[in-house]
Amino acid sequence: MQLQKSGIRVMGIAESYDTRDISLLAGVVMRKDLYIDGFTFNTITVGGDDSSDAIISMFQVLNRRDISLIMISGCALAWFNILRPQYIYEETKIPVICVSYEESEGLDVHIKNHFPDDSHKIEAYLSLKPRRAVSLKTGYTLYARGYGITDSETDKACIIFTHHGKIPEPIRIARLCARSVMQYTHNRR
Repeated sequence: MQLQKSGIRVMGIAESYDTRDISLLAGVVMRKDLYIDGFTFNTITVGGDDSSDAIISMFQVLNRRDISLIMISGCALAWFNILRPQYIYEETKIPVICVSYEESEGLDVHIKNHFPDDSHKIEAYLSLKPRRAVSLKTGYTLYARGYGITDSETDKACIIFTHHGKIPEPIRIARLCARSVMQYTHNRR
C-alpha cells in the first residue's frame, strides 16, 4: 500500500444509535491531506448480524476505484452486531482496519450473556484477530486489527490519519456525520 501518496483515500466508517432497532452508519471518503470528497450512509440492525454487508454495500454505492483503505470504528457495532472484517476485505478487495480506543478484556462473556443461543455471533467475535496497540504521534494509543494489510502498514495508516487525540480523522468526521444525521432525524419526528 502506498501510504506516502498525498492523494491516498480512506473510507472512514462510524455509527450512531440510540435505543431504537436501527443504527446509522456514516462513511466519509478522505484523502491523506484531509480533503473530503465523498459521503455514504446506511443502516444496520441493533443486535443484528448485518453490519458487514451494510459496509460492503456502502463501498459499492460509492462506486469508487480510488479508495485504498477502509477504517472502521470498532468491530462490535450496534449492540454486538459483530463485523467480519476479513469478509469485507475479500468482497471489496480493499484492506480493512478496525480501531478501538481503550484496552478491553474482550466481549465474549457479554455476548454469551446477551445472546446465549446465538453461536454465530460468538463465533464471529472469536474469529477476529487480536487487537494490537498502536502508539500515535499525538501521544495516545489506539488498538487496531488489520485485514489485507500488514501490521506495519496498519500502524502507519493509523499514525498518518490521526492528527489529534486518538481517533483517525476519517472516522472522527464519519462519527460527527452519523451523530448529526441521527439528531436531525430524531428532531423531525
